[in-house]
Amino acid sequence: MKKILIGAACAAVALCVFGCSKKASASDPVSALQSRGEFVLGLDDSFPPLGFRDENNEIVGYDIDLAKEVASRLGVTFRAQPIDWSAKEQELATGKIDCIWNGLTITDERKAALSFTKPYLENAQVVVVRDDSGIKTLSDLAGKTLGLQSGSSAADALDEATEVKKSLKSVVEFKENITALNDLEIGGVDGVVMDSVVANYSIQQTGKPFVVLEQGLAAEAYGVAFRKNEPALADKVQSVLEEMAGDGTIASISIKWFGHDISVVGK
Repeated sequence: MKKILIGAACAAVALCVFGCSKKASASDPVSALQSRGEFVLGLDDSFPPLGFRDENNEIVGYDIDLAKEVASRLGVTFRAQPIDWSAKEQELATGKIDCIWNGLTITDERKAALSFTKPYLENAQVVVVRDDSGIKTLSDLAGKTLGLQSGSSAADALDEATEVKKSLKSVVEFKENITALNDLEIGGVDGVVMDSVVANYSIQQTGKPFVVLEQGLAAEAYGVAFRKNEPALADKVQSVLEEMAGDGTIASISIKWFGHDISVVGK
């Protein structure tokens, strides 16, 4: 899903390493986390069903439930910290959050700048259109306007689909997927490129007159990202996730949010 400004991230990481953030203890990040007693997850809080605000303004979601259980098994409290997604790498590097856990797509570029767990969910970048648009295939998008979330991997997927992008009239960036879908509903854009997990959940929950094109743009997988100098923390969280998969906890959480087990942890 989300796109990282690698140059800025590397610079920020360097400042963090040589600077002094207590949260960036590379020597033993797991012990440092447990000593602090709090696991802080950075997220875009408008990304259902992975992380979003419910009718009571509480942050809930699939990723939230997973992270809460991980924190409990690590013996620390959990806190969801909404952040400006365009500044997520600085938030992580300076120690304001302990991880980015919010449908973050694993790419080679990101792996060079961050420490990742193994994938925990599979995803794809797809195009959502109105069901009365007459758009059935990617070729039908010629001359149309597409929307996408700024800073997301939807932009990467569209860049790689060069023929599709060249055929478009224009591309409009939005701060959030929800805003993009609202614009689609009123006809401001002809389609929205976004994560299939989010698109299908949104259509199911809202009942809005949208459909997902069968042709996707790119397959991808989500992982949890940590500071580059803290691979031990990523490994520890991975081991806890595998433990949760083994005892059925992840399957239970997945069924709660998706109706069936779609997790890929330990599979």
